[in-house]
Amino acid sequence: MKLPSKVKFADEKVKKSFLELSKIGENKIYSWLVRAFKDIEENAFCGIQIPKRLIPEEYIKRYDVHNLWKYNLPDAWRLIYSIENQEILVVSIVLDWMDHKAYEKKFKY
Repeated sequence: MKLPSKVKFADEKVKKSFLELSKIGENKIYSWLVRAFKDIEENAFCGIQIPKRLIPEEYIKRYDVHNLWKYNLPDAWRLIYSIENQEILVVSIVLDWMDHKAYEKKFKY
């Protein structure tokens, strides 16, 4: 199922981190995130759903998420997001991005 969505940031800290990346010239992570955001806007379900039992408590407490998705970025980086339905608008909320080592630690792999 393909479902368009609007991409938003979970909070100002995440948004600020992204905007800081945009100020750095030739920043590959920034360009990967921009591409990921476009893909997610076209289809909220383009990522891989993370089983509920693996959702870190940190995300549940901080963002009150009930689902979690990962989008694989180049060089083993991960974009973590959640999908919310707000009336007739589907919103994909960006929570975090990290390299594979940090991802494995956070999700206890």
